[in-house]
Amino acid sequence: MRYFDYETIAREAGIPADKLARLARSFAEEEPNDSMLAELDTMRACMAIQQGRLTIEEALNELHAMAG
Repeated sequence: MRYFDYETIAREAGIPADKLARLARSFAEEEPNDSMLAELDTMRACMAIQQGRLTIEEALNELHAMAG
């Protein structure tokens, strides 16, 4: 089940599909029991990238640092 349309926001923000997949996977791993929250986090990250407050590289690096 999909809760949020973060793909459209990501496309508008110019986020490549492979990087969006990595971002979404990272949030899903962070919230394994709450897919709605994982999708919400993904959407919020895409919105921040779209608004120029964050880059996709910063988002991925931040998630990598949190996991490691």
